[in-house]
Amino acid sequence: MEPGNVSQISEFLLLGLSDDRELQPLLLGLFLSMYLITVFGNLLIILAVSMDSNLHTPMYFFLANLSLVDICFTSTTVPKMLVNIQTQNKVITYAGCITQIYFFILFAVSDFFMLSVMAYDRFVAICHPLHYTVIMNPQLCALLVLVSWIVCILNSLLHSLMMLRLSFCSHVQIPHFFCELNQMIQLACSDTFLNNVVMYFAAVLLGGGPFAGILYSYSKIVSTILGISSAQGKYKAFSTCASHLSVVSLYYCTMLSVYLSSAATQSSHASAVVSVMYTVVTPMLNPFIYSLRNTDMKRALKALFVTETLHRTT
Repeated sequence: MEPGNVSQISEFLLLGLSDDRELQPLLLGLFLSMYLITVFGNLLIILAVSMDSNLHTPMYFFLANLSLVDICFTSTTVPKMLVNIQTQNKVITYAGCITQIYFFILFAVSDFFMLSVMAYDRFVAICHPLHYTVIMNPQLCALLVLVSWIVCILNSLLHSLMMLRLSFCSHVQIPHFFCELNQMIQLACSDTFLNNVVMYFAAVLLGGGPFAGILYSYSKIVSTILGISSAQGKYKAFSTCASHLSVVSLYYCTMLSVYLSSAATQSSHASAVVSVMYTVVTPMLNPFIYSLRNTDMKRALKALFVTETLHRTT
């Protein structure tokens, strides 16, 4: 690219999922519905945990934090996409794109950390049940969440600052429905070697690190469960971490499928379509997974609805 063709542009074009005008109303209704279900479902989890004293335990404290992260994660991308579809205006400003990258990375990596912390909580509960309340004390729980947020904030800030050093060609079109870091680096006209090094190093460290922690926790959990003599004891121990294991599998499998599909097809549009799974579908399904498989959560949600109904009738 010639130097004369490179400039610091003020806006980008988000191409979205489809250019077909007939599909736009369908996409608007579909994603609006999924977004409202995600926000409403995760808010119910947070309200149930905060209002039911029986749920004031480390497991549900981390679950409420995960629900908060999922709301913020989805809100980083979906509202802008809905506005673009409704107005038929695909423009996003340079500042808006950098801001979206910052918050997307922040909440995406926060998901990794929350799932890892929840795996550690299940490890302590199953492998060291007699010391659970001592180990997982409120101070440690708050510290784990605080450290996770600090690391995620610093990581997303680093990537955002690294993006500011890049120059882009005029009329940059992003083949996605949000400003995705890897896509933006590929579209830059200046040298991106350092950005790629930082991106892949952070992905291995902050994505692979929590995943390794989850694998270690579950290897110990499985070993402990296999050592339980009674079938009822095995089922009870496994049922306490079944929901978390389902969410971990869903989140990591969808993330992996995005990068495998993009590597296999070399199609940015295919990657954008698949990325809907972990940006929209997974946060929407989390409340259902935790509420449908958890009797304590179902009881708390039922009590929440009963209380709300009584307030309205009196």
